[in-house]
Amino acid sequence: MDALHYRPAYQLVADLKAGTISSEAVTRAFLERIRQHNSEINAVITLDENRALEQATAADKRLAAGEKAGALHGLPLTLKDTWEVAGMTTTAGAPPLSNHIPRIHADIVQQLEDAGAIILGKTNVPIYATDLQSYNKLFGVTNNPYNRDHTPGGSSGGAAAALASGMTPLEVGSDLAGSIRTPAHFCGVFGHKPTRALVSFRGHIPGPPGTQSRPDLVEGGPMARSGKDLELLLGVIAGPRPAEARSWSLTMEPSKLDSLDQARVGLWLEDPLCPIDTELASGYQNLATKLGNKGALVAEATHSLLNMEHILPAYFNLLGSLLSTSLKPAQRRQMKWIALLEKWLKFFGPVTPFIGEYGRGVNQAVHRWAVWNEVREKMRAEIEDLFREIDVLLTPVTPTTAIKHDHSQPVFKRRIMVAGQPKAYMDQFCWIALATLLGLPATSVPVGRTEKGLPYNIQVIGAPGKDLTTIRFAQLLEEAGLAGFEPPTGL
Repeated sequence: MDALHYRPAYQLVADLKAGTISSEAVTRAFLERIRQHNSEINAVITLDENRALEQATAADKRLAAGEKAGALHGLPLTLKDTWEVAGMTTTAGAPPLSNHIPRIHADIVQQLEDAGAIILGKTNVPIYATDLQSYNKLFGVTNNPYNRDHTPGGSSGGAAAALASGMTPLEVGSDLAGSIRTPAHFCGVFGHKPTRALVSFRGHIPGPPGTQSRPDLVEGGPMARSGKDLELLLGVIAGPRPAEARSWSLTMEPSKLDSLDQARVGLWLEDPLCPIDTELASGYQNLATKLGNKGALVAEATHSLLNMEHILPAYFNLLGSLLSTSLKPAQRRQMKWIALLEKWLKFFGPVTPFIGEYGRGVNQAVHRWAVWNEVREKMRAEIEDLFREIDVLLTPVTPTTAIKHDHSQPVFKRRIMVAGQPKAYMDQFCWIALATLLGLPATSVPVGRTEKGLPYNIQVIGAPGKDLTTIRFAQLLEEAGLAGFEPPTGL
């Protein structure tokens, strides 16, 4: 962990600002790390070495001239290949975009560069960021650094794998169905899905290049190898879009937690509609016991919304509505049949609960969407009651650790194994649904390893706007030795 490529970003930035290490040296070190290990992981799929080194040299000259250093002065990093970087190919893993070179930065890219960061290149994703595994026809399959037979997750799978492999100190992911939290969980790194609309989404693919509207449910957020680095990066990318900055500025509520013995921790670790692996369940209960031993107030959380029967219908309906814009008429008809036959699908194999609502969402009229949207907003108001009683809610991220590669088609026939039983592939969406649906901050924190060496995370959820509370709780877990990144062996 003493190697430069595994040093926390906040330490690297401090040394860069102090002039004890040059940006050029750090940039060359990460480029060399990518050359050494990317062939076996296939996380980084585009590099712009010449521009990165030119920017590093310029950063060193600015520092020498006494110019004020930004929050990420001279720090090289990669970006998920869904964020548009001017002059750099941005494909979202889709062959039709193989030659798409944006003319302007995505908002978050501009914020990163304004803070002094240097964009080294791009990391791999599934086509149009629409799978929980990262593979596509343009760049192939990304492997999990802890076991090459397993996926690093998706859609920010290349990002998580690059972090775990020491190829980048920071990443910015995007999360609609766990696409930050699940890859972080599969690769044992930290990821944060922010409060609704905290981070600008302009310049992200999908939607199509040039999209100005903000999509429902999806957020962009930081990924890193420590809680402090999450906070550092979120402070750079959070805030209004340029035009909105004329009217308001960002002030995030600081965390009131200084130690674990101040924390009120709620647990929601099981639900009959979405069981989790026995080893994960045991690990989470062990974590809860250790938190109690550290003085935290730990108890089972009670609230009507901590129930998959209440959360999944609204989540899948609104998810279907959002994704319907990208479906062809034949695909919409297929989803209509799934909705109509929902009661009988279980006779053909495992079915994710309320998946028929996804099919209804795909085909519903806007007035029906408005009804579900109001249901969602009432839930968002109701959840405030829970967070008057607790500071953070701990839940699983997915039912399992990193699954093995499975690129079979159609997707709905794929299966995952949970506690020795076959379950539907889309069961991986269940535990991330609460925070996504209600726009809550959720931090994915590495807390353990299985007997086979695969990492696993806990999901730390907070009230709307309490991003610094969930991230601070992650930091406290690290400081107490209850969480933290552990590098994969052999890298």
